[in-house]
Amino acid sequence: MTPGPRTFAVIMAGGAGTRFWPLSRRRRPKQFLPIAGSKTMIEETVARLRPFLRNSRILTISDAAQAKTIRRLVPGLPERNVLVEPEGRNTAASLILATATVYLRDHGAVVFALPADHLIADDELFLNKLGAAARAASEGDVIVTFGIPPSYPATGFGYIQYADRGRRRVGGELFYPVLRFKEKPGLELAREFIAQGRHFWNSGMFIWRADVFARKLETHAPDFYPFWLRMLGALKRRDRSELAGVFREIPATSIDYALMEKADGVLMNQGNFGWSDVGSWVALADIWPKGEGGHAVRGEAVFVDSRDCLVYSLNKLTAVVGLKDIIVVDTPDALLVCHKKSDQKVRDIINLLKKRQKNEYL
Repeated sequence: MTPGPRTFAVIMAGGAGTRFWPLSRRRRPKQFLPIAGSKTMIEETVARLRPFLRNSRILTISDAAQAKTIRRLVPGLPERNVLVEPEGRNTAASLILATATVYLRDHGAVVFALPADHLIADDELFLNKLGAAARAASEGDVIVTFGIPPSYPATGFGYIQYADRGRRRVGGELFYPVLRFKEKPGLELAREFIAQGRHFWNSGMFIWRADVFARKLETHAPDFYPFWLRMLGALKRRDRSELAGVFREIPATSIDYALMEKADGVLMNQGNFGWSDVGSWVALADIWPKGEGGHAVRGEAVFVDSRDCLVYSLNKLTAVVGLKDIIVVDTPDALLVCHKKSDQKVRDIINLLKKRQKNEYL
């Protein structure tokens, strides 16, 4: 089903994408890379929405440098829809600013808050579910989210615990009351969540009516509500200096911690549309086509006595001998070699480079 005319999408495009170093850098984070397909992830995200929403109803939010890249990659978006954060303060600040912007255009508009760098395999199913979620959000004092059916006891995702009782059907889709959001667990706790059932991964996608979002902030996140009011005032006056002052003071935290973990009236729909947050190099091993030996390759590579490796090497032939489950990423100025089990430690490399002031590699 399609959304009503009072619907906007806000694409969060300000992340750093550090887990895809050395390909991802400060000036070219993951959302601006053609990692999953032939187009950059933000291009794919916008293209996914365009059969559903006009360009005038698609907004992005990022810092100023990233906004320039967005304008180049997605030239059809109106200038005023490419929102710029005065500074990066995590998703609570960015979504308060973006929702306030929509609120001033239409108090009762439905907002889709969507990351720029997620993979969706089944676009048609995703849009159908998004339409049903828009209807659910427009009809009640609720926030809607998508929970991803877990395929293994992941420790890199937050979880949503939901109840079967009290579920409702809207637009042909079932929506379940959310009991609580849970932080990223350790392995044993993640296994407990899977065994208990009714625990889905937190997709980080949210749907709310702008005026309902404001009321939820006032009731459940009172520390953030004054910043909402101040942002509204700064936007009305078009005062960038005043807005920068608000951003200097607002706590730098995620919307999950600021609001979602505290709010009532949250509904979850099953996000069984082939979702991946493409959160690391290992995730690409499940996305890229695999050849003989189970290897996933971008570029040119040859393998001897090796299995299940991932190679990104566009500049030269890469030869791999006697290795299993190894990641090789070659860029003009840096080379990454690591075991698949250690790919989350790529962030440690970033911290080490910062400590050694190797800024040319960041």
